[in-house]
Amino acid sequence: MPKVFLSPSTQEWNQYSGGGTEEQYMNLLADRMEPYLRASGITYVRNDPDRNVGGAIADSNAQDYDVHLALHSNASPESMAGQLRGIDIYYSPYSMSSERLAVIIANDLESIYPLPEKVTARPTTTLGEVNRTRAVAVLCELGYHDNAEDVAWIRSSLDAIAATLTASLCDYFGIPFVEPTTVVRGVVTTDGSGLNLRSFPSTSGAVLASIPNGAAVTVYGNVNGWYVVSWNGLSGYASSQFIEIG
Repeated sequence: MPKVFLSPSTQEWNQYSGGGTEEQYMNLLADRMEPYLRASGITYVRNDPDRNVGGAIADSNAQDYDVHLALHSNASPESMAGQLRGIDIYYSPYSMSSERLAVIIANDLESIYPLPEKVTARPTTTLGEVNRTRAVAVLCELGYHDNAEDVAWIRSSLDAIAATLTASLCDYFGIPFVEPTTVVRGVVTTDGSGLNLRSFPSTSGAVLASIPNGAAVTVYGNVNGWYVVSWNGLSGYASSQFIEIG
């Protein structure tokens, strides 16, 4: 299943119009993303908020991730403070996958940002979290934190942004986006054989593991007769027909 390095800003010195910081709100956004990611079968690791951007890059590169997703907000030049609005999704011009993910995210964010014409996917050769990571990487500048209207949108739209970013990742990975539900415990109930844990909610999905009859699983979501489950450190899809909830 896909694995994402989730990297909200550690820039606590960037003040938001009306109070708060970039680090605070991007971490609140990451908090909102977690249930959507789990429900959709995407595993993730978050950056260490006590380490700087170099630390985030090093930690991301220390393991194998499919995507490095950096969450930030922007600031206008001092001469134009408070005057600019918009969302920029930065990608590496040397990676077609990075560009494809950035375009998906930008297109999806157009549906929830009040000025869709100001949502843009942009190449960058200077941002380290895009160009120095082993994983396919994008950096999202989700509005201007010195603009009162953008800040109001961020504050009121954290859940919508979280859902949209997760849906974009699902589109990129080619898996269904699943709305989170109450996390419950389930028990595999077969005729004694193992239950296949698959990479896609279909019998054509690759088998990741065989879950023994009677094993306990954690159920995060439900899609078309398949549960999104976690078992023994693995996440994937298992037929709901053979899992008893409770």
